[in-house]
Parts: sequence; C-alpha cells; structure tokens
Amino acid sequence: MSYPTDRPATWFVTGTSRGLGLELVAQLLERGENVAATTRSAARLTEALAARSADTGRLLALEVDLRDPRAVDEAVARTTERFSTLDVVVNNAGYGYLAAVEETGPDAVRDMLDVQVVGVFNVLRAALPVLRGQGGGHVVNVSSVLGLTSVPGWGLYCSGKYALEGLSESLAGEVAAHGITVTIVEPGYFRTDFLSSDSLALPADTTDAYPDIRAMVAAHRQMPGTQLGDPVRGAEQMIANVVAGNTELRQVLGSDSHAYLTAKVEALRATLDATRDSAPLTDFAAA
Repeated sequence: MSYPTDRPATWFVTGTSRGLGLELVAQLLERGENVAATTRSAARLTEALAARSADTGRLLALEVDLRDPRAVDEAVARTTERFSTLDVVVNNAGYGYLAAVEETGPDAVRDMLDVQVVGVFNVLRAALPVLRGQGGGHVVNVSSVLGLTSVPGWGLYCSGKYALEGLSESLAGEVAAHGITVTIVEPGYFRTDFLSSDSLALPADTTDAYPDIRAMVAAHRQMPGTQLGDPVRGAEQMIANVVAGNTELRQVLGSDSHAYLTAKVEALRATLDATRDSAPLTDFAAA
C-alpha cells in the first residue's frame, strides 16, 4: 500500500517526549498528518509541542507502558477509533545505558530489554493485524549505529538494538507479502538530550577495573551540543523515506553512523576472506 495522498496519514509513534521522537511528532503535525504519540508523560509532550506552536488538533497523546501488552492493544485500538486508519508505526522508545558488562545488574538487563525488545513485540502484535487487514502499511524500527557495531561500555544497549535488528529483518520477510514495508533506522549521535541523565542510565555500583569506561562516561557528559546529527534533519529524512515508499531495509542517518558501519563491513569482509579456506573444514566430506 502506497503512502496516502488523498487523506492525512495516521502515524503511531512511541517514545515521543523528547529527541527524535518529539521532532518527528512536531513535523508530522505540521504536515497535517494524524499522530498517535505514546509517552510516559502526555503533559510533557503537549507542553513541548505548545512551545513550538504546533497544532495539536490531530494529536492523540497516549500515556502507555509499552511493557504491558493490554495497554498497547488499547492504545492501538484508540488510534483506529479516533482516526479510522493506521498507516505508519514507528518504534522509537528507548534509552541509553553506559557500563561494563560486569557492572550491569539483572534489573538493568530486564528493564532495557523490556523497553527495546518486549515493547516492540507488543506494538507489532497489536498493529500488524490492522495493517494486514487494510492491505499494507509501513513499520519503522529506530535502532542505532550500535545495533550493527559495538563499542566497550555499551554492551547492554547494543544487546537491545542487536535484538531489534534481528527482529526487524525477520519481520520484513514475513510481512512483505501483505504489502507492509519495514525500515530499520540507524542513527549516529544526534544533538538531542539522549546523553542527559533523563535518557542515559548508569550502574548503581561500579568497579575500578574499568577506568576507560569511567573516562568514556565523563567524555559523554561533555558531548551534548557537539553531536554531528541535527534532529530536525533526521526527522525530515525519516518522514521523507516513508512518504517516498522507499523499500530499502535500512536507513543510515549521520556521517558518523555511515563511517562506523563502513568500518564494520570492512572488518567483517576481512574475516570472511581470512576464513574462506578454513570454514569448509567442518563440512561432511564429499561422497
């Protein structure tokens, strides 16, 4: 199903109180689209939009715990009741976590994966029957450059984003026959508050065994305001990609993301070249 041109499109977007999610909602409203926006604080979302003089007449602000499948089902149902359609689903909710693997406690692991993986599954289970029933739609899963490449200190965050990558690749193959497009967005560092205390979690207990990670935390605290990515342009590109009906599986946002991912591909290619002769040694011998 192509992007609608004879009526406002309906977007369901998670994680909309700040950052790329907020910018996405603001621009969609400026376009005259219908937006169902999930958030932990509807008041904070509407205040942020009011500061931008955004017309919220087509906004449905929903306070939803994405970990609760019944709450997500209700949110999707309220969306279709309000707007009659559902065209684009954007899974954007998430936060950062910066710590050594050894310092990452079990509660932190569950909390991260509940938001970045379980929450996405809940949204997809609720939304896909609607998209299938109407003959198509578009799913946008916001991953990260750290969903395809890893660096020390980001093990938990990478775990969630790597899982999202695998989920999205499988999903794309499953729903293509139903006219549903899947896009994985790979942002680099954007000039949002992602690195603030509201969006970047740290471990309660640390060890002196990882001084490089402590230095990384300090460096990231100094980074806000210097990131390469412009969230306004990022949201513009995400919207443009959907409106154009682009079917590429991945959308890379940011020159830093492109550089990191290019290096990852080159490293993987080097490994494949180095193991070309040894990989077949585990095959059964030819008859």
